[in-house]
This record gives sequence, structure tokens and C-alpha cells, in this order.
Amino acid sequence: MCSETQARGRMIPLDVPGPAAPIPAQAQQIRAGMRQVERRQWGMWSTAVLVTLLLTLGIASFAFPSLISEAEASFNLSLAMRGLVGLVLIFNVYTVYQQMQIHRIQRDLGDQVEALGKVEVRTEEVYKLAVLDPLTGLNNRRSGEQRLVEEISRAQRHGRPLTVLLLDLNGLKPLNDKFGHAAGDEMIRQFAARIIKAIRGSDLAVRIGGDEFMVLLPECKPEEVRHVLSRLSGLNVDCGGESVALSFSAGWTNYVPGESVEAFLKRADEALYANKRARQEQDKLPVAVQ
Repeated sequence: MCSETQARGRMIPLDVPGPAAPIPAQAQQIRAGMRQVERRQWGMWSTAVLVTLLLTLGIASFAFPSLISEAEASFNLSLAMRGLVGLVLIFNVYTVYQQMQIHRIQRDLGDQVEALGKVEVRTEEVYKLAVLDPLTGLNNRRSGEQRLVEEISRAQRHGRPLTVLLLDLNGLKPLNDKFGHAAGDEMIRQFAARIIKAIRGSDLAVRIGGDEFMVLLPECKPEEVRHVLSRLSGLNVDCGGESVALSFSAGWTNYVPGESVEAFLKRADEALYANKRARQEQDKLPVAVQ
């Protein structure tokens, strides 16, 4: 157990990666594409307004034929009609071209957004591998230790209590020997699920490794840990049709201002060891037969 105490007492400063932000270069490309679409749409609207004004002026000029001679009016009318028809055709060609360009840009933007979505999914997968325990879904030891450092800093800054609860499943090895490792894994999963239900949203459950767990309880006094332990008790696991009662040992302590992380975890581990040893000694006591 001393070796376990030393292992848990060592703090390794780690930078656990969080979910990464979208790649800046791709985000800039999307923003540039959106600005390009806006410019093209603005150009189309401006051109449409200009063509409308020209058509209005052309039609207005036809409303005053008396201002020019009949021959000139006939010639100017034919010339104006050809000009208007040509202007409308040019505008239609320009509109079709701009629409094709806008569709192309939108298609490119869609491809970039899809690529970003794939990157986000992969980043989330990497984050889960780096932070979460694959068997239970709890935080793994590395992320739990980093969170502990943050909670200690917060407790010192605001002068609030912080309690660490260590849990150790009892009898996991005999269970594995009797029912197989699949049964042991199922017991660990169900115990982890019970921990999640027993704690608050502001607390953090961590699987240290094997059958060992750590729970960070910010703003929780040591005497209040009993409520958590009462919610963890009474769990039975079905193993090959046989109901097996799950038991565990627990040790907890509160943070002392100015204390190092190693010393804090060591005191919690010593409390766990004392609890486990007391349970073992109690199991060795002879049973009185009447």
C-alpha cells in the first residue's frame, strides 16, 4: 500500500488538451468567401438598379415624340429599342454569370464547413482519449490531477473548503478469478455510474486506475462526505446470474491552505489505507456461535 501511496502522491504537471478551436486558416477562408458572396450580390443589385433607371429613362423619352421630327423619331425609336434589348441581354448574361459564381463559392464554402465538421469530430475523439477513461467514461488520472491543481488554486483564492475522497473496490480480484474479467469490468462500470449519480454537477469523479477512484468535492466539508457514501452503498451486480454485493473502502480529507498537492493526496491515501485495514481486521474477527 505504501507504494500505492507514493504513486498517488506524485503529481506530474500535465497540459491536458481541451477541445480545439476551429482551425484559423479555414475559418478565415470561410469568412473571405462570405464577403465575396456579399460583394457579388451587392454588384448584382447595383446593376439591376442601374438597368432599371436606364429603362425608365428610355421609356420616358418615348413619351415625348412631339419634341422631335417624325423621321428622327422613327430612327431614334428603332435605335433606342435595339439599345434597350441589347442592354437587357447583357444584363441577363451578367446575372447568369454572377449566379454561377455565387453557387461555386457556396459549394466551396459547404466543402470547407464539412471539412471543419470532420476536424471537430476528430478533435473531440482525441480529447476523449486524452481526458476520459475508456471503460467508465470518468475523467482519467491525468485530467483529474490537473483539475485538482485548479481546485486547490480556487480554494486558496476564495478561502472555500475542498475535500478529496478516495475509493477502492473490495474483492475485485476474487471476482475476476471466479467470474472472469468481464464481470470485474462490469462492476467497475456500474460503480462509476453510481458515483456520477451520487455527486453534484460541480464535483468531479476520476478513475485513478484499476479499482481505485478519486472524487473532487469543492465547497464540501469532510463531515458532509457521509451523504455521498450513503448514496454509493447498496449496489449489487449481476454476475452470471448471481447477485454480488459491491463493497468499497473510502478515505477522505479536506485541503489545508498552503499544503502541497502531494501532501494533500498522501493524507487522503492514508485515510483510505486506515479504513481498508480496519475492514480487513474486522473480517478476521471470529464469529460467535450460539
